[in-house]
Amino acid sequence: MRKKLALGVFLAVTTVSSFAGPVEDQIRFRQSTYSFLGWNTAKIKSQAVDHPETYNKDQVIAAANAIAAVANSGVLELYGPGTDQGTGWKPTRLKPEYFQKKDEVKEIEATFIKEANELQSVAASGDAAEIKAQFGKVGASCKSCHDLIRVRE
Repeated sequence: MRKKLALGVFLAVTTVSSFAGPVEDQIRFRQSTYSFLGWNTAKIKSQAVDHPETYNKDQVIAAANAIAAVANSGVLELYGPGTDQGTGWKPTRLKPEYFQKKDEVKEIEATFIKEANELQSVAASGDAAEIKAQFGKVGASCKSCHDLIRVRE
C-alpha cells in the first residue's frame, strides 16, 4: 500500500512538473507573469492614485482585465519543486519556506483572485474613487504574499 501511495505521489508531482516545464522555465514564466502584472498595476496606480488628472477609463479597464486574467491563470503551478533555487531571467527570489507555507499561499491566492476580479468589475464602472479603493485591496493581497514568500532585494 505504501509503495502504491509513494508511486502515486511521485507520478502526480512529475505530471504537474511536466506541464509547467523544467525549473528554469517555471522561474522564467513566473518572473514574466509578475513583470506583466507589475506593468498593469503601474498603469492603474499612475492613473487612479498618483495622477488622477491623467485617468483614462479604457486603459484602466484593460489593465484591470489583465490583472484579473493573471489572477485566474493558475500561476501557482509555476512554483514546482526546486523553483526556490535557480535562475530564470534572473535569480529566483522565492523563499525556500514557500514549500512549508503552501496552505497560507493558497489562502492569499484566493484573496488575490477575489480582489482582482472585483477590481475588474469596479474598473468597468469608471468610478475613479472606487477603483482607487479596490486597487488598494489588490495591492494588499500582493504585499501579503511578498512578505510571506519573497526574498527582498
